Amino acid sequence: MPPLSSPNDPIADLQAALAPARQHLIDHGVYQSLHSLDDLRVFMQHHVFAVWDFMSLLKALQRELTCVAVPWVPRGNPVTRRLINDIVLEEETDLDPEGRPASHFELYLRAMRECGADTAPIEKLLAALAAGATVDAALQQAEAPASVRAFVLETFRIIEAGQPHAVAAAFTFGREDVIPAMFRHLVHDLRQRFPGQLDTFTYYLDRHIQLDEEVHTPLAQQMVRELCGHDAARWTESREVAARCMQARVALWDGIRAALRQPAAVG
Repeated sequence: MPPLSSPNDPIADLQAALAPARQHLIDHGVYQSLHSLDDLRVFMQHHVFAVWDFMSLLKALQRELTCVAVPWVPRGNPVTRRLINDIVLEEETDLDPEGRPASHFELYLRAMRECGADTAPIEKLLAALAAGATVDAALQQAEAPASVRAFVLETFRIIEAGQPHAVAAAFTFGREDVIPAMFRHLVHDLRQRFPGQLDTFTYYLDRHIQLDEEVHTPLAQQMVRELCGHDAARWTESREVAARCMQARVALWDGIRAALRQPAAVG
């Protein structure tokens, strides 16, 4: 990629560089491939792993930007601490349709169960992790599809590199910034095709559209600004990491679309 060209507004420059990849995600054919509830179940059984690993990105940022150890000491920039803690509050303890606290991941599992999607693979992953398995081993125990495994391992490569500005870029531009546009396509189609049948899932999608677009993306962009500052190398690294995340998402969507085209098993 060429070097950043607008030092006065590096966020806008980064967004411009990512615009073609972002549009590719928004226009991806996977959304129009969900013709039946069976199709949606396949989608959710893949996508739930991305919902889960998103929380690890978020927690990696909280770990790096705030103090989560005992004894507590003030750590980092209080503005950045506030930004990440505000996002954690709503991602980890949002309200479900009945007004009860729930993480978005738990809400997604509930939506899967309501529509008959198989939660056994993601539950196997969680059980393996709780027993001390590595992420890669847990994915294998869960028999995660190859596209899912590649997506999750890319996320954890970024986390394990330990660069907060790069993790923040993955979180902001690989997830929060593009998710509303992706999900807006999906929720509109689902409401038309399955009216009243997917209330929890459409609630989940609506919450992400609202929170990510109106609240989380501006907060996350500010977090990237704080972490990159005037360091041109950090801005370049952030753009490269965000591009990798978008490529990984396209590959995940490609994997789901390929799974949807496979003939159903007989007998």
